[in-house]
Amino acid sequence: MTALFALATAILWGLADFGGGLLTRRIPALTVVVASQAVAVVVLGAIVLGTGAWSEAGPQLWFAVAAGLVGPVAMLSFYKALALGPMGVVSPLGSLGVVVPVGVGLTLGERPGSGQIAGIAVALVGILLAGGPELRGAPVQRRAVLLTLGAAFGFGAVMALIASASSGLTSLFLALFVQRVTNVTAGGAALWAAARRGNPVLPAGGGPSPLWGLLPALAFVGLADVAANGTYSVAAQNGPVTVAAVLSSLYPVITAFAAFAFLKERLRTVQAAGAGLALAGTVLLAAG
Repeated sequence: MTALFALATAILWGLADFGGGLLTRRIPALTVVVASQAVAVVVLGAIVLGTGAWSEAGPQLWFAVAAGLVGPVAMLSFYKALALGPMGVVSPLGSLGVVVPVGVGLTLGERPGSGQIAGIAVALVGILLAGGPELRGAPVQRRAVLLTLGAAFGFGAVMALIASASSGLTSLFLALFVQRVTNVTAGGAALWAAARRGNPVLPAGGGPSPLWGLLPALAFVGLADVAANGTYSVAAQNGPVTVAAVLSSLYPVITAFAAFAFLKERLRTVQAAGAGLALAGTVLLAAG
């Protein structure tokens, strides 16, 4: 069950990142984050009301609040790093956040078997290569590296926090709702501050109207991200966190394949090799 839900997480995150990347070509990144998460708040709010999940409220929801504060900061740091580039270095480095939940699992006493350790090592190498690291060309700015590592730590922290924010399905709905409300509140405040400083927050020359046309895409990104957090939480609660975290971090491979399938972007040799290694690591982890 852990491997199945973790792989579902990777697929959902990979597709959400692909959709978010496309949207940021037309809308400012912060607006994409806030608008997509606002849709998720509405859907999750309906689920919480329908299931009576409010009865599950407890101190563990502070983990969800923390995840909701860390997530937008990590995402914006990642977008800024991508803008500084080169993307071929920044993108795979962002997946290094897996060390946070893996470290938490080891601290809690998890001891993967030799096959799983081999699978983790192979999968991590594959994840890095799947981003198509640029080994030649312009040097990477130190600020881009620092922003990427900060974002990676934030992504890993969100994975660890959301896994601790619930103990069952109903409480998971509530935790995800609280996380998203926090996301929108923090992101909305940042968006308001950006608008006050004169920074663009809406599509260039189109005002708010184009946002309605992009609502289905924004909803997909927001709901896919929520679902990924949910499936990761289930994976981490029903098996080794080390396995769940590494398999979930295969999302760069999914993003690369989505770009190949929908945008006809050709996979470089190093990316194809990385995807193959990531899949081999997945098999070793699942078998272990």
